[in-house]
Formats: sequence, structure tokens, C-alpha cells
Amino acid sequence: MPFGKPDSDGARPTDVTETLVASATAGAVAVAWDADQAVTALYAANYRSLVRLAALLVRDVATAEEVVQDAFVAMHGGWRRLRDPDKALSYLRQSVVNKSRSVLRHRAVVEKYAPKGLPDAPSAENGAIVELERSAVVQALSGLPTRQREALVLRYYADLSEAEIARTMGISRGAVKSHTARGMAALRNVLEQFS
Repeated sequence: MPFGKPDSDGARPTDVTETLVASATAGAVAVAWDADQAVTALYAANYRSLVRLAALLVRDVATAEEVVQDAFVAMHGGWRRLRDPDKALSYLRQSVVNKSRSVLRHRAVVEKYAPKGLPDAPSAENGAIVELERSAVVQALSGLPTRQREALVLRYYADLSEAEIARTMGISRGAVKSHTARGMAALRNVLEQFS
């Protein structure tokens, strides 16, 4: 039976207890019909609140609706086994919580074993541009005076401090600053002409 709004004719009982009392007096054939009536009445009265409950648990309205629908279908299928029909709503809530947990466990497993995408590789064009820029810098460096080239390479390639560069080159820190500044200005001029 598709779940929708129950018929609004006055002949059917709308309360779960009324449905159960009516089913107690009817035969075995009426049990399936009474399950239909009881689940339909529960659905009409509690569907939205159960979806809100599930949505808070699974953080997704569409999945929450599926969880609640599954809970109603399970209740309809197991209506005869329900020991205390007055606790049907409690059973539905518990079923929604359990099914929500199952959805969350499934999501965690899927995320854990999902194939990891390869890191974005630079394009061939990007690699060619980088190589061209690198060769331009190397070429510009080779055109600098020796002290300026040494100061720039020790500063930006070897990542040494001014004091370490001064010790390495055997010059003062002031001379390191001067060679670095002049070398950067010369590099800038050469690279601006290149581009």
C-alpha cells in the first residue's frame, strides 16, 4: 500500500487503539487490513516528526525520508509480531534511530574505502612555463657579477641568514646586504626584458 495521506472517510478508525480493538473482534483476514489502517494512522500522525528526527541524525532530508519510509514498511510487515500495539510509535522511533545509525555506519565505511583521487598534476604547459622561467632565472644569474650571484644563491637557494652568508663569503653583513640588493635589482631588469 503506498503511503500517503489516509482517506478521510469517517468509517475507518483513526486511533491505533481503536484499530486494534476492531482487529481483535475480526478474523485473521482482517488483521492485514487492520495493520494497514494502524500504520496509515501512525504515518499520518507521526511522519513529519520522525523525518525531523532522522534528518537531525543523518544530516540529509532525502536520506531521512528513506529511513522513515523503511521503518514504516518494516512495522507494517511485522505488525503481527508487535507485542504491545500501544507502543507502536516507540517502536517506530527506535527503528528510525537504528536505521539512521546504520546509514551513518555505511557512510563511514564508504568514505574510508573510497578511492582517493590522484593529486592534481601540473599540466605540460605549466611545466614548460616553469622550466622556461627557471632557465631564464639561471641565465640571468649567470650574467651577474660573482659576488652578487653568490649572495643571491646563498640567500634564496641555500636559505642562509645574512650572518651565515657573510661567514661563508668572508665579507661583512653590510656587504652581503649590498650585493643582495644590487643582484636583485639586476635580476629584475633582466627578467623584465625577458617577459
